[in-house]
Amino acid sequence: MPLKIIRQDITKIECDAIVNPSNRHLYPGGGADLSIHEAAGPKLLEYCEKLGGCEVGKAKITPAFKLSCKYVIHTAGPNWHRLDNPEEMLVSCYKECLKLAKDNNCETVAFPLIASGAYGFPRQSVLKIATSVISDFLFENEMLVYLVVYDKKAFEISEKLFCDVASYIDDTYVEQNAEHQIVEGCYSNYPIGTLRRDELAERRKRVLEERAEKKMVCESRTLAIDMEDCCCKESTLEDMLKQMDKGFADTLFYYIDKKGITDVEAYKLSNVNKKTFSKIKCDPNYKPSKLTAISFAIGLKLDLDETTHLLKTAGYSLSNCNKFDVIIQYFIETGNYKTIFDVNEVLYQFDQQLLGV
Repeated sequence: MPLKIIRQDITKIECDAIVNPSNRHLYPGGGADLSIHEAAGPKLLEYCEKLGGCEVGKAKITPAFKLSCKYVIHTAGPNWHRLDNPEEMLVSCYKECLKLAKDNNCETVAFPLIASGAYGFPRQSVLKIATSVISDFLFENEMLVYLVVYDKKAFEISEKLFCDVASYIDDTYVEQNAEHQIVEGCYSNYPIGTLRRDELAERRKRVLEERAEKKMVCESRTLAIDMEDCCCKESTLEDMLKQMDKGFADTLFYYIDKKGITDVEAYKLSNVNKKTFSKIKCDPNYKPSKLTAISFAIGLKLDLDETTHLLKTAGYSLSNCNKFDVIIQYFIETGNYKTIFDVNEVLYQFDQQLLGV
């Protein structure tokens, strides 16, 4: 099952266990720790007092009492300012919690960004460690893991990457209602009353022409096959042409075999749950959602031609009029990501739906 990053109150998540970012004494401090104790009721503290505390980097499990989940897994996070090895201790926190969840037959567990509050651990560092440890665990185990974030500050992607993506969007994204955006987007420095009607008409015409030209360039870049590249890709194109009459499932497994990975690796790299993958595997006519198809394209690191081919078998395509699609196209064209979670960080920054099913 996949890792899902969500923005929600951790005490209200429907799952088997939630993780409490506590301290060595297992005594409620503030933030999520206090909220969890308040929602669970006084019996949680009474139970914790009998456990004899918890070492930094370790974890202990208790009943959830009034919470909707079955268990609360308490972990003592590291203080960023006081330890020589805070990253190592944080990795241990996530590993120990996942182990306890597995040992207690939990199928779903929700994590906060441990130690990112009063303990001063940089949120971006916590996010990187959390996604790395959890994704490694999910490669060997079946579990649905929620990573709960409270705001965009956790996703502080590099300024260069943000600017690169923003620039790509600016160059590629074509507003569907461009005419209604012209005054707001291009003439915001001019009060409407100061523009003569003929000036406004002329400027509108100019902007529309520029956007039309931009759209043509983008579409040609997406659809045209460069002759020089064609010579280098003859075998690839020939293989793809043989797949033209195949459905989504056959095409997906063709690319999985081409990448030399197992089925399990394929759906886990793509952050797709086992149930969805089984439907695809068992039913040759199964039509996945566009999000699922794109998740596989990113997880398998398909190039633009391969992605276009895979999407087409399910009746989809990437559109320059859809900001989500444009961001996906950026990562496919540049290959500027290691895992699907790198792409999700950027999608989150631009208020787009995250990959994974």
